[in-house]
Amino acid sequence: MSTMTQNEHAGIAGKVVAVTGASSGIGEATARHLARLGAHVIVGARRTDRLETLAKELRAEGARVEHQALDVTRRASVEAFVGFARNRLGRLDVLVNNAGLMPLSPLAALHVEEWERMVDVNIKGVLYGIAAALPVFHAQGHGHVINVSSIAAYRVVPTAAVYCATKAAVNFITEGLRQESRTIRTTIISPGVTESELGRSVTHAETATWLAEYRKHAIPADAIARAVAFAIAQPSGVDVNEVVVRPTGQP
Repeated sequence: MSTMTQNEHAGIAGKVVAVTGASSGIGEATARHLARLGAHVIVGARRTDRLETLAKELRAEGARVEHQALDVTRRASVEAFVGFARNRLGRLDVLVNNAGLMPLSPLAALHVEEWERMVDVNIKGVLYGIAAALPVFHAQGHGHVINVSSIAAYRVVPTAAVYCATKAAVNFITEGLRQESRTIRTTIISPGVTESELGRSVTHAETATWLAEYRKHAIPADAIARAVAFAIAQPSGVDVNEVVVRPTGQP
């Protein structure tokens, strides 16, 4: 085992980590990676059949994994998810707000319902997670909020106006939380093109065509999982505030 892996393992083993949107993509990869590094992972998503399969596979490897149905657009569901982690394991060390949607389309296409869904999942879902976790973190005197954002938070492009806006909001919310707290760590993880199901939510035909081409050179979701682990593994006095991870050749 390399020194880096040893240090990472030491900084993660035994920590209680809750991951939203863990049924596929970055969330699933993050849950797998952290569990294999010794964290006690709680995975949440709407597709509970996938969560059960993931938990079964990891438990067979000796990992500690719990699963709970979760809809991040419902505040009560997010509160129940965080409460499940606290009640079952006695505490919560890290919340990874990963759930997200990316149904891109030109504004003129008027896919208003998709705009609303992005706001509900990408922004309100993060806020619900923070609202549920903060009382737990304050009571125990420590905690770590990791919000999965996107490179879309830094630059808007055609068809992505609403998505970019939601991710920019995630960045500002996270930075605001950092400034308001002296005991809670915050991290923004901003992936570039990454293997996931995000592109499948695009219903605008022309956008879906160019996006499929754009996403041909994606990095594996595990690359983002390793970035999450790096942030968690730091000593308590070190807060990795922002990490951007993208394919080497991405413009």
